[in-house]
Amino acid sequence: MRNIGAIKSAAEVTSYANQIGVSLPFDEELKSGPDSPLARQWALGKRVIGNRFAILPMEGWDSATDGRPTEFTRRRWQRFGLSGAKLIFGGEAAAVRHDGKGSPNQLMITEETVDEVAELRELLVRTHEEHHGSSADLLVGLQLTHSGRVSKPHDMKRPKPVILYHNPVLDQRFGVTGDTPVMTDEDIARLIEDFIKAARLTQQAGFDFVDIKHCHGYLGHEFLSAVDRPGRYGGSFENRTRFLRETVAGIRSEVPGLDIAVRLSAYDFLPFQSGAEGRGEPAEFGGERYPYAFGGDGTGTGVNLAEPLAFLDLLLKLDIKLVCISAGAGYNAHILRPSFLPSLEGYRPPEDPLTGVARLISVTAELKRQRPELIYVGSGYSYLQQWLPNVAQSVVRSGMADIVGIGRMSLCYPEIIADTLAGRALKHRLLCRTCGDCITAPRNGLISGCYLLDDFYRNRPEHQQLKKLKGKK
Repeated sequence: MRNIGAIKSAAEVTSYANQIGVSLPFDEELKSGPDSPLARQWALGKRVIGNRFAILPMEGWDSATDGRPTEFTRRRWQRFGLSGAKLIFGGEAAAVRHDGKGSPNQLMITEETVDEVAELRELLVRTHEEHHGSSADLLVGLQLTHSGRVSKPHDMKRPKPVILYHNPVLDQRFGVTGDTPVMTDEDIARLIEDFIKAARLTQQAGFDFVDIKHCHGYLGHEFLSAVDRPGRYGGSFENRTRFLRETVAGIRSEVPGLDIAVRLSAYDFLPFQSGAEGRGEPAEFGGERYPYAFGGDGTGTGVNLAEPLAFLDLLLKLDIKLVCISAGAGYNAHILRPSFLPSLEGYRPPEDPLTGVARLISVTAELKRQRPELIYVGSGYSYLQQWLPNVAQSVVRSGMADIVGIGRMSLCYPEIIADTLAGRALKHRLLCRTCGDCITAPRNGLISGCYLLDDFYRNRPEHQQLKKLKGKK
């Protein structure tokens, strides 16, 4: 297994991909300026997205405990504006209410915070205009979320899981006991009202759209796997998507003019854990098949796109055109954010990270091939480091996705987008190494950021705390 950051030539990248049996789209020659496929505009209804790059939503976990943004949150959003991306797909995962926070320091969108969240958007737009000209072709959204079974609203060491059903593997992983209550249908109805209220506030704050989060093991994603849940919100596919349908109906009715998008984990696997030599391996499951992986084939480690395609059909019926394709959750990180190195609590990759990147790209391409009416934002690109532009250009040029989303890379090197579009040489010292520190730090109560490459965080006391944490491992 080779770290792609150590590969020095384009020919060597394609040779290595072939060697490990991976089909990786790759353009050896990069184009810049208006002739670049990545610089072309894309129409979304009456709006225009000015290029083919997006910033994906980051969970900052560096807001105040009342959900207000802090100087750290504002700095991140300013850098989103600096990036040059013309689509901000959700910006940040904002909790719609207190018990849905994945950290005591998660951003919230409430009556009390709406003005300061609006200032985040204004700072992003103003920064974009200062560095990249007009913002008329800039589309900015906010991701709305409830963290569900990974909720930690009071203390990172005291989980307060909110669950839709009892999953024997995930219950054990997240400390859910047999007497942990399951949300009732009435609880869900109140949550839908909270999402609608949050959407109204998001429009008040000046955003163009909301992303109703259905990925990464959070509550929206858990609805899709609630196959054993009785009642209106579980069992059949129709019932498991009722939360989305009712939330969208409420937003359409009460917040006219606000667009809606969805970030979707299009496939999921069994939770993975550290096995021999720390390498990831799937958790044991006693049944013949694992039924709780949306987009899975029942084996726990395979993909079946039948229900994801049905979900895309539903988006079309709901007049939702913008979808970001992701995968999995933190409990199977190698399919969500392929990395050469694990986070502190993680496992070593059970496959070459390039395999995980290629899987995400190929699944997105297959969904687009079968449901071309939607606008697809891809993800999983940060692992590619200096080769990200080559793969991104090939993906867009060949129609495998419409827009390329940048996640972790935006924390250390947001300007990779502007540099790529302008044909400038990449700043190799700033390229994300996917080292996991940006995951380890917030999971241990420290502020989010790139402690490896960003001097702003390297020079903060939290960096020393992070090094002590890692030294104890």
